[in-house]
Amino acid sequence: MSNNTATIKTRENLVSTRTITMTALLAAISYVLAFLEFPVPLSPSFARMDLSDLPALIGAFAFGPVTGVMIELIKNILQLLSTSTGGIGELANFLMGAFYVLAAGFIYKYKKTRKMAMWACVISSVVMGIAAAIVNYFILLPLFETFMPLDQLIASFGEFLPFIKTKLDVVLFNALPFNILKGLVIGAIAMMIYKKLTPILKGENLK
Repeated sequence: MSNNTATIKTRENLVSTRTITMTALLAAISYVLAFLEFPVPLSPSFARMDLSDLPALIGAFAFGPVTGVMIELIKNILQLLSTSTGGIGELANFLMGAFYVLAAGFIYKYKKTRKMAMWACVISSVVMGIAAAIVNYFILLPLFETFMPLDQLIASFGEFLPFIKTKLDVVLFNALPFNILKGLVIGAIAMMIYKKLTPILKGENLK
């Protein structure tokens, strides 16, 4: 084996090891962030958001969309240890987060420029909003119905937005817009910190 070949293999092994290490680290951070919830504007107290998709988005930018999805998966597997939804909530959270980071990661991978990263954040936010609408309609709202009658559930949203009268209204006028907003907020934070984190994520010796 030539010296050049050995050097390339060593470099590839270092990259692979760092990717695994950073994936685990970002997943751990994502898990912690999941506990730091805040209320959703114009929504009942049980509708809450967090920024746990931020590490997954950064991972998708740094190492590709598959890494972003792996971070989402590990985070939700860890959350199963203390679940109160029998895994249904974690499945819903994984689906929304996975669509978000997949879209962002694939777009940014195509052309790694700041402008493309901005477009990736915007488009992926819309993708997450659509995914959230579908997931809420078919998974999360039926889950909430086990704790609260549907009419009462809809009324709790209608207290903030009077034109919400049906389950579809809840999805279109609450879940959809606020998950798009969530994606944009996370994307904006990622845009501010990603470049500063890149040397740490990838290792200065790998520049």
